[in-house]
Amino acid sequence: MNTIDSKYQALLEDILDNGVEKQDRTGTGTISVFGRQIRHKMSQGFPLLTTKKMAWKSIVTELLWFLRGDTNIKFLLDYDCHIWDGDAYKNYLNHTQTEASYTKEQFINLIKTDKDWANVWGELGPIYGKQWRQWQGWMDMQGNEKGSLWYDQILRLVHDLKTNADSRRLMVSAWNVAELDQMVLPPCHYGFQVYTRELSIDERLHLASKKYEVFDPFDFHTGGHEEIDELYPVPKRAISLMWNQRSVDTFLGLPFNIASYALLLEIIAKEVNMIPEDLIGNLGDVHLYKNHIEQAKEQIEREPYGLPTIQITERNWYQHEKVKEQLGPKTFRDIILSYRPDCFELIGYESHPKIKAPLSN
Repeated sequence: MNTIDSKYQALLEDILDNGVEKQDRTGTGTISVFGRQIRHKMSQGFPLLTTKKMAWKSIVTELLWFLRGDTNIKFLLDYDCHIWDGDAYKNYLNHTQTEASYTKEQFINLIKTDKDWANVWGELGPIYGKQWRQWQGWMDMQGNEKGSLWYDQILRLVHDLKTNADSRRLMVSAWNVAELDQMVLPPCHYGFQVYTRELSIDERLHLASKKYEVFDPFDFHTGGHEEIDELYPVPKRAISLMWNQRSVDTFLGLPFNIASYALLLEIIAKEVNMIPEDLIGNLGDVHLYKNHIEQAKEQIEREPYGLPTIQITERNWYQHEKVKEQLGPKTFRDIILSYRPDCFELIGYESHPKIKAPLSN
């Protein structure tokens, strides 16, 4: 079943019917509505839109870039992902202001080939990855001096899910007020929260019936969770994710955001052995750029296909037993660093053709 495409198309229609004209920092102009929500049941399939062809590899690459704590576009370019090219180039032009400035193509090629150049001009400031993995706080040192302290919000989230899954503090924020002026672009999707619940006996039996070829419900005598754990080990909890977004480029950006946070939910669920359930986006300024209006109308008319599924495969972290002995058990930090875009296989994706639209920076 695919309802995410129809919900997305309804959101496009909502903006076209009810949007008001607004100016924006890019000078393009938008029509905008405020305060919308989009929801998806992960059991229906992976929410990669089918009413236009989506750049799956770029979506995966950007999310891995965030999770690695990286803020330099060199990693993105290594995997032919150009989502942040415009922001990096604009930052370069703002800082140089010379007649000898490189073209955008020359600039990107230098990032790819010149390490020193990439170290300077590939950096975008303390954006998503830095805040997710190295949020900077301060702590009292001896003599009441203030010392720097780094918070890894992703690893903390996973730890808390494994030790206190009912917590109401399972949150990650990218909106670090003290560092906003150092970012090439303040975060559009500025935070997310996860929520878990215990699965019922019937839900776990249904999971077991799908996972195990040899499954007989009459094997159960007490009908308790402990007996399921012993006979047919399946996850005990479902996990949902809700993200918050202040600014929503509905035609180009939102389809990426939906798929990216769905993939993040899948990655976290795999690590903590839970079943992905609900994906929810709380959307603030929801807009269409004026040069995306005709493209939106075209997408609204398209009939959705069925949704795909994904398969996540971890790379071999240990090549030899001796190495494994030296490094110890593989951690989630290790897994994140080992992931590459080809670890995420999209299965059964069918879509309408791509619809081209300009990106406003």
